[in-house]
Amino acid sequence: MRIAVAGGTGRIGRLVVAELEREGHEAVSLSRSEGVDLLTGVGLRQRLEGADAVIDTTNPPVADIAEAEHAFATITRNLLTAETEAGVGHHVALSIAALDAVAGNDHYYGKRAQEREVVTGAVPFTIVRATQFHDFPAMIAEWTVVDGEAIVPPLLMQPIAPVDVAAVLVATAVEAPRSSSFDVAGAADGGRRRHGAADPRRSRPGAPAARRLARCRARRRVRRRGAHPRGGNPPGADVLRRLARRRSAVTDGT
Repeated sequence: MRIAVAGGTGRIGRLVVAELEREGHEAVSLSRSEGVDLLTGVGLRQRLEGADAVIDTTNPPVADIAEAEHAFATITRNLLTAETEAGVGHHVALSIAALDAVAGNDHYYGKRAQEREVVTGAVPFTIVRATQFHDFPAMIAEWTVVDGEAIVPPLLMQPIAPVDVAAVLVATAVEAPRSSSFDVAGAADGGRRRHGAADPRRSRPGAPAARRLARCRARRRVRRRGAHPRGGNPPGADVLRRLARRRSAVTDGT
C-alpha cells in the first residue's frame, strides 16, 4: 500500500515511515523538507496522488489555546480536503488517551479541535489515542523542579514506547476505517513508579511548582485499562502482543 505520513520527519512520524518500509509498504512523508506546508496546503495534493491512507502524526508547536486550536484544525482540514480530492480511503489520526479528561493544557485543546475535524470530515477515519510516552514522567519532573525539588503528579499512568505507537498506527492504516477512536497503552502504572525509583530527587511539592501543576487537572487516571468503548481488548493490544513475540524471538536468537 502507498501510505502518506503527515509529520513524517518528526519524532513519531520517522518511526511510522520506518515501520511502513519494514512491512513492505510505500511510505510518503508529508513535511516541509519534502516541499509540503501543512498549514497552507502547498504541495499537499501532489504528494497524496495514489495514496491509500494517511497517518497524521503532526505535532505543531503552540503558545496558547487559540494558536493550538487554529494550528491543529487547519492542518487537519487541509489534509482532509487534499485526501478527498486524491481519493484517499482512510485517515488515521494520532491523538491522546483520556483527552477529554484533561483541562488547562493548550496542546489538549488543539488535539480536541483536531478530532472534531476528523470526525466531521468526509474521509473515513480511525483515531488512535495513545497514552504518554515512556519519557513523559521524567519530563514532568523536570518541568516542576524548584530549588532542587521536583513534583511527581498524582497520576496513574500507562506510558507506551513510541515504536509501539508507530506499529499500531501502521497496523490500523492497512485495515478498514473504524469511524471511531480506540486507546492503546503500555503496562499499567509503569512509568511513574519506575521514574520515581530511578530519580534521587523526592516529590515534596514546592509552592511555585504546585501552582504550575494546578493549571492542568485530570480526573482520576490518565488511562484505565479495559475502558475501551467497543468492549474487550483495545484493537492495538493484538499488535503489541505480536511485537512482544517478535522481540522475544530476536532476543532468543530464533
